[in-house]
Amino acid sequence: MNKPLIIGVAGGTASGKTSVSTILYDAFADRTITLLRQDDYYNDQSHMTLEERVKTNYDHPLSMDNELLVKHLKKLMLGYSIEKPIYDYTQHTRSELTEKIEPTKIIIVEGLFVLEDVQIRDLLDIKVFVEADDDIRFIRRLLRDTTERGRTIESVISQYTESVKPMHQQFIEPTKKYADIIVPDGKTNTVAIDLLITKINSILNA
Repeated sequence: MNKPLIIGVAGGTASGKTSVSTILYDAFADRTITLLRQDDYYNDQSHMTLEERVKTNYDHPLSMDNELLVKHLKKLMLGYSIEKPIYDYTQHTRSELTEKIEPTKIIIVEGLFVLEDVQIRDLLDIKVFVEADDDIRFIRRLLRDTTERGRTIESVISQYTESVKPMHQQFIEPTKKYADIIVPDGKTNTVAIDLLITKINSILNA
């Protein structure tokens, strides 16, 4: 098997990176393709009490097990399957279950810190940063967390102002400089996405 094409899709919370990644995945569904979500690679916290786990700052890069993610990407590049972790958000640690992922021709890696870690960046053939206005991202997160995750408005606002926003400014926003392409407005920017799909096709067909 030839080396897979690895595409990294980063961006702030609720920027639209998941939607863009899904569009790319669907665009190449006729080929073998894998979508890895960095969220599944949050650190295993099974050695901690639940009270300790809930205090984890998930908006800081140290919350990620990037070493395992890099190890898994390298295995997939060599043609080996992996047992991908599954994160249990109700218990704030990894599930005992894993998901077997087979090597494919295209791998999309999506997450907040995909461009923050140099070890991950060095494995990426195409680096994408999905951008959205801060107010839009906050509104999206507020609606998502209150309707889908049972959060109160007060708790979402508190987390955003105390953790999400400062961590974004410190660790995520600066990684735009590493991107090959910046996609403003996420999935609604059909021109940028079409250009990205065209570029991917040209590499695959070369």
